[in-house]
Amino acid sequence: MFEALSGKLSGVFDRLRRRGALNETDVAEALREVRVALLEADVALPVVRDLVAKVRDRAIGQEVIRSVSPAQQVVKIVNDALVEALGGGDDDNGLRGLNLNAPSPLPILMVGLQGSGKTTTSGKIALRLRTRDRKKVLVASLDVHRPAAQLQLEQLAARAEVTSLPIIAGQSPLEIAMRAMDVARRELYDVVILDTAGRLAIDDALMAEVAAVKAATKPHETLLVVDAMTGQDAVNTARAFQDKVGVTGIVMTRVDGDARGGAALSMRAVTGAPIKLLGAGEKLDALEDFHPDRIASRILGMGDIVSLVEKASETIDQAEAEKLAAKMQKGQFDLADYAKQLQQIGKMGSLSGILGMLPGVGKLKAQMADANLDTKILTRQAAIIGSMTPKERRTPDIIKASRKKRIAAGSGVTVQDVNKLLKQFDDMSAMMKRMNKLGQKGMMRGGLAGLLPPGLRGGGRPF
Repeated sequence: MFEALSGKLSGVFDRLRRRGALNETDVAEALREVRVALLEADVALPVVRDLVAKVRDRAIGQEVIRSVSPAQQVVKIVNDALVEALGGGDDDNGLRGLNLNAPSPLPILMVGLQGSGKTTTSGKIALRLRTRDRKKVLVASLDVHRPAAQLQLEQLAARAEVTSLPIIAGQSPLEIAMRAMDVARRELYDVVILDTAGRLAIDDALMAEVAAVKAATKPHETLLVVDAMTGQDAVNTARAFQDKVGVTGIVMTRVDGDARGGAALSMRAVTGAPIKLLGAGEKLDALEDFHPDRIASRILGMGDIVSLVEKASETIDQAEAEKLAAKMQKGQFDLADYAKQLQQIGKMGSLSGILGMLPGVGKLKAQMADANLDTKILTRQAAIIGSMTPKERRTPDIIKASRKKRIAAGSGVTVQDVNKLLKQFDDMSAMMKRMNKLGQKGMMRGGLAGLLPPGLRGGGRPF
């Protein structure tokens, strides 16, 4: 979501680093570029003014200009200002995401305009509460205006393996909400998600309907769902809902799209409501907590290792990973194991999304795009391995010309693609054998050089 902004800010700070010593003119010039970058990213003008003013007050001082690494000091100051703008520093108890600290059944009211992804987000939150928080969840659609809206939520509830309130034709949104709360009390549900109707634009009827439901159910969380792709329109929508209904938090959807990110940076300052969750994709598990400090790190190209580790721990099968690691150490890793490894990586999401969490990789986005990293490369490699016989997976050395043609035809790729996969696997196997041969002590003595082929060690020629 912040790729364009991240690229421009990285360019500004790279130029500062090259200058070494800084004076006030250098800092002022850099801040002008930061201001332009923020405005181009669709950040609201008052937010830009406030952020740049804070950075200027902190950066133009002797402690920065005379510091050992002034450019790094400026980056830190910008990072701190971004964290504040995104809503950081006001959550001392460390609680992020949904606040579930209330007696059961806890109502969560979902509000927003039509097309913002409100119903899909309701399904995502239901799945998250069931799997991560071990809650018994009931979902209820209050949308009696949009055709099949109630059926859509019913289908999402089935996929999330939670209960959907049975549909009774002719009931008003308020009657459905009261029935949902009554069922939840009688059947001991922990959380009730009330998915309200949306409109194409904000009007009095929409606000009156939402306000009536809110007054009757007294929700512990009122979550506004906004589409990040709509930029400042999302901020205007949030402001209107906050003024007329009151919201406790914001969920931004489609953050994986080509959004400039200004809405996220403007939202907290303009509305006072925190962004609590981010929706990135259509899958029901594509929902994550919003962490201002981690988002600021991504914007400044410093990566987000914490989120990457969390994503890995949630998606990777630990037992399977340990088995693969043991086989690698013994040099028994084959193509079937490689296919399992590809599946594990695939569960974590897109390759560019994973790489984007690594420090410094933001600068390589153009090269990654040219290399087509995300054009189903994992799926293609898995298909190639799937077209092999069990014997071929165990002993890839037997795969010669005729077998390669059969495998290529069976997986819908070229023989060159099969060759690339086999070469990649050979290189990986050779590296594992060298690691196994060196052992831990040898690795410590020889370092990474011990893993290189003989011709590449010590500056030698590879040919």
